[in-house]
Amino acid sequence: MMDWTDRHCRYFMRRLSPGVQLYTEMVTAAAIHHGDADALLQFDASEHPVAVQIGGSDPALMAEAARKAATAGYDEININVGCPSDRVQSGRFGACLMAEPERVVDCFEAMRQASDVPVTIKSRIGIDDHDSYAYLRRFVDPLADAGCRRFIVHARVAILEGLSPKENRSVPPLKYDRVYRLKRDCPDLEVIINGGIRSVAEVEAALERVDGVMIGRAAYHSPFFLAELERRFLSGADLPERLSIVKQMLPYIEAQLAEGERLSRITRHMLGLYAGQPGARAWRRALSENAHRRGAGVEVLASALDAIPEAA
Repeated sequence: MMDWTDRHCRYFMRRLSPGVQLYTEMVTAAAIHHGDADALLQFDASEHPVAVQIGGSDPALMAEAARKAATAGYDEININVGCPSDRVQSGRFGACLMAEPERVVDCFEAMRQASDVPVTIKSRIGIDDHDSYAYLRRFVDPLADAGCRRFIVHARVAILEGLSPKENRSVPPLKYDRVYRLKRDCPDLEVIINGGIRSVAEVEAALERVDGVMIGRAAYHSPFFLAELERRFLSGADLPERLSIVKQMLPYIEAQLAEGERLSRITRHMLGLYAGQPGARAWRRALSENAHRRGAGVEVLASALDAIPEAA
């Protein structure tokens, strides 16, 4: 979810679900070390509970990143061992690290010693032709022995050569049974499943077998899905009005614009708010065509709402 679940996206998603655990886009340990760590790790207090996802393979840099993330106030620090992109592989982190469980253990232990914040792992079920339950256990078991208790598992292998990141999200088949077996064989571990789950019914079915479900692009493209999950599994609260979500965003947007942020950087995450509703296309078009304009402000959202009679 790099370039997707930034701080503006997370602030918006928190309006839809007060209780869901949010995860940042992946931030590299090298970027935290060499760049503006405060800016990279910035988040709004309303985002809690929120986890930062860190990519890297150098235990010292990963420990430094963990210390800074803990100081920033994150509730969880997640090591990305699932991203299959060429850029990530060239930096020797992401899914390619499934071939080096010992190095991941070294990073995990260094990070755990550097802070009191829980350190967790997100991975695939395997890589390339290493597509077996035994290979998944070869990766998980040393980390469990080192003290890791939460594993978020995307139920596809990652094909590191020959498939794009987008293709890696759809071409390798989903193998939920492998994740379910991991939980069954390791009941002391918290196992969270990820990949291809798009409905409340599918979440409910998965929760009969594992401890949690991570939703990525399905929630991004149809954010109201989070409100439905909140009602069914968390607070039981009535579904909010979409108009009320927009109104809640306005003070935040005005404050961000006053600090020099561009409107489009925020509203790009809101395009799917009316997905599946009458007027959804008009809403998307109004934001897409006008939010990027120089000097664009909250009046753009008012115009977008005016294009949806149902939003009045």
